[in-house]
Amino acid sequence: MAEVILKNVSKSFGKTVAVSDIDMTIPDGAFVVLLGPTGAGKTTTLRLISGLETLDGGEISIGGRVVNGETPAQRDVAMVFQQYSLYPHLTVRENLEFPLKSPILKTLPEEIKRKVDEVASVLQITHKLDNKATALSGGEMQRVSIGRALVREPQVYLMDEPLSSLDAKLRTDLRIELKRIQASLGATILYVTHDQIEAMTMATHVGVLNEGKLVQFGTPREIYENPNSLYVASRLGQPRINILPADLFGTAPKGAHRIGLRPEHVMQGEGRAAQVGRVERLGDHTRLHLRLDGHDITTLADPHTGYTPGSEVKIAPHNPLCFDAAGNRIY
Repeated sequence: MAEVILKNVSKSFGKTVAVSDIDMTIPDGAFVVLLGPTGAGKTTTLRLISGLETLDGGEISIGGRVVNGETPAQRDVAMVFQQYSLYPHLTVRENLEFPLKSPILKTLPEEIKRKVDEVASVLQITHKLDNKATALSGGEMQRVSIGRALVREPQVYLMDEPLSSLDAKLRTDLRIELKRIQASLGATILYVTHDQIEAMTMATHVGVLNEGKLVQFGTPREIYENPNSLYVASRLGQPRINILPADLFGTAPKGAHRIGLRPEHVMQGEGRAAQVGRVERLGDHTRLHLRLDGHDITTLADPHTGYTPGSEVKIAPHNPLCFDAAGNRIY
């Protein structure tokens, strides 16, 4: 595996700036998630690292080697796409073998068999090796697609929303599987998603992108607890952070225009009286959807709470995040 370093990386398509002056270090063995909405520059960054797009400016190095002028094959990276990209007429084994039969890799037949059997075992698809790709379920197809990258043992794995087309249960299962595989292999993975749950549960580091710029980079806990802007604060957290006028509770510092309250930071039992609009009982906890002076507020409550729609509950902020009129954090 290898460290990946981006220095002042930029890319435009005509007049559209896709990536602008990104500086980022992906540590060796890290699971880095690029997070942001559609158009933030996530996939373009991935494609620039892979060599599928050419840089307009800046420098990319992989394992201490500048790769700006190298082809995708020379960069020794493996990419997993959102769609399965399997050969339907081949068996699972033949699909897994295909990258290893490249004349560039020159892999011996016995080594091909060893690697395919090993990856199939890791992905729990050994019993499917002789099946045609078309006979697999969606989750199995994506496992094979991931397996085609794993057999390569490249310096870096690049994954572009590989779980987004799967149903909720399969996404959960494969999130756990991917993290387990990454930990066991010590793999360096750069993973693109707009799903904050994937970022929170899998990443060792999260890079938040906005309009082609890297606006914050850190551990998921750092990004969640100490965002540097309103935009970043809104990227992580489920339910979403409550964004409210700074003077709603009368406790904001000078210069604050809005405050951000995570649901767990809305204290109950004292403060201002809010109306309960909806109660979501989710087993291990309950969500309360409140209304205060025309503003919606979501908070968490005991799973056995007796609140019902129309109830009144007093609330107060605890450790609110404060932002100025431009959305920048006030510390």
